[in-house]
Amino acid sequence: MKRVITVIVINQSGVLNRVTGLLMKRQFNIESITVGHTEQPNFSKMTFVVHVEDENKIEQLIKQLSKQIDVLKVNDITDKSIVLRELALVKVISPPNTRLEMNAIIEPFRPQVIDTAKNVVTYQVVGHPEKIDAFIELIRPYGIKELTRTGATASVRETQKSDQPLLSILK
Repeated sequence: MKRVITVIVINQSGVLNRVTGLLMKRQFNIESITVGHTEQPNFSKMTFVVHVEDENKIEQLIKQLSKQIDVLKVNDITDKSIVLRELALVKVISPPNTRLEMNAIIEPFRPQVIDTAKNVVTYQVVGHPEKIDAFIELIRPYGIKELTRTGATASVRETQKSDQPLLSILK
């Protein structure tokens, strides 16, 4: 199963290498990784999407990551209510005679055209990784010249779903 792990680290040289090295030693396959500054200038947030077969292994991974000297906080946010986004830049072969048809098909994905040439259009698509996958499969028959994806980043929603049923005063 896929797990989404966020790690807050001190922003200094070698941290990414140490954290990914730990994942490699434990034989976790990193499907996606993003790293960026946080609202605090000395800290960065890493978001990993990893494939895990055993629930105990994820618990072990979180404990091992927490022991790293540069790591401040580790969270497995998979089971929480989260916002998960990825960005893709897709260069598509697009002769002028097919652009109207292509734009009509991809319109529900709300891509932005960020570059246009005589026979090529570059789209920017932002959304859940599954949305990006669907966009790519839809546009593939036209001919993808180049594809670049950022990897997923995530944030926990402020309001979480409650597991307990709400009591009603209108009974």
